[in-house]
Amino acid sequence: MSSRSAPPESQLNPMESQPLHLADQQLAEIQRLSQMFPDLPVEALVKEDLLRIGVSFTRESLRHCANFKSKSYFIFSFDMVPIESMDQQENLRAPEEIQLVGGPWSFNRTTVSVRVNPHSPWRIDLAGDSLHLFCGREEISTVELQKIPDYYQQNLESGQPVHEVAPTIEWGYLVYLTAYRKCQYFGFKEECRFCDINENYRQQVAAGRPYRTVKPMDEMLEALSIIDNLDDRSRAYTLTGGSIIRKLRGQGEAEFYAAYARAIEERFPGRWIPKAVTQALPVAEQQILKDAGIQIYHPNYEIWDERLFPLLCPGKETYVGRSEWHKRIIDAVDVFGAANVIPNFVAGIEMSRPHGYTEPEAAVESTREGLDFFMSQGVCPRFTVWCPEPLSPLVKDQAAAGESQPPAPLEYHARLLVAWRDTHQKHQLPVPPGYGPAGSGQAIFSVSSFMDVIRVPQ
Repeated sequence: MSSRSAPPESQLNPMESQPLHLADQQLAEIQRLSQMFPDLPVEALVKEDLLRIGVSFTRESLRHCANFKSKSYFIFSFDMVPIESMDQQENLRAPEEIQLVGGPWSFNRTTVSVRVNPHSPWRIDLAGDSLHLFCGREEISTVELQKIPDYYQQNLESGQPVHEVAPTIEWGYLVYLTAYRKCQYFGFKEECRFCDINENYRQQVAAGRPYRTVKPMDEMLEALSIIDNLDDRSRAYTLTGGSIIRKLRGQGEAEFYAAYARAIEERFPGRWIPKAVTQALPVAEQQILKDAGIQIYHPNYEIWDERLFPLLCPGKETYVGRSEWHKRIIDAVDVFGAANVIPNFVAGIEMSRPHGYTEPEAAVESTREGLDFFMSQGVCPRFTVWCPEPLSPLVKDQAAAGESQPPAPLEYHARLLVAWRDTHQKHQLPVPPGYGPAGSGQAIFSVSSFMDVIRVPQ
């Protein structure tokens, strides 16, 4: 792990600079884990670290980033500080995603979702006319950004920007359609403890972003029409939003989201792979989504552990229950087909304070049990790396008690990648559909490395 031309310490932004020993500790940990798990790509370890603790930007790098595709805040904040603490307006200037390429560590191309943390030892800086990723003084790789798509510069007849109604992630592969910007678990102390969807809505509105609680269907169709005419990169869409417990505009959850899917599929048959993220619904309601055109179903179970599920997902435990949630996931196999049922879990909340595991190995063993349960039946869970968002209950509650809420250690994520990859291989499952290419240097899924570590025949 050699170093090339790191900027002089005098050029570092004082607000962003960290004691060099923190960066040294981070690099030493990656070195240790690379030796412990030599068959894990080092790019995946760095990616997981960037996702769990975020990345900082120098002022010069942010000025450069302003000419490229910026963060859309498509559902959650996925930041380590609130907007009010972003002294450099990172919320307006930071990129949606970055790609780590080459550099001193000879990285295969690796796509990473940006999570802003001005205090992170990971830093993006400008050298000449190109961006580079540093950890302390050590240069890690070059950084590439996605150009602003043509459709991002279009407005709808209402004046709404296309990228507000239908932003794209995963380097343009996925159109993310958040039809409902809030969740009905909030306000009743029933929200998932790691989630900030409602709080993110409030902070984005306060910051001037044109958020609306429910996206009008005609605007969504108009935005998709513009994307269809100007873009050939996007291949799938995800239709999602907060949970609907009571009614929303007179509809239950399945009916609400199915109405959007039906309209999209009637207007653009076969244009995109249709995916939907909802709660684990009864079979009859799953069928409503299927009949509307949804092909891939994501009934996210968030966390496997029996003790932690009711503590971290109180609303889901109250209204559905853990065992029933799992039953509905397996029931969905008969509706969508096993390969098309892909529930998500939030990797790392097993180690959240005050109730979580304290040892990475024990936390991963708990999660491995869930992976084996689902994968043995042909269902392939994916995962998103947890970063403690400051407006989530987990962080706010710890702060109120005078305590911190650190992310899960990198060792947890290394062990989880191995567990996921090996369990996936054990059950001889296919590459999950609707996520683009798999394998190191090819994967574009940006909020975890599960697609990066899949072994793809050369």
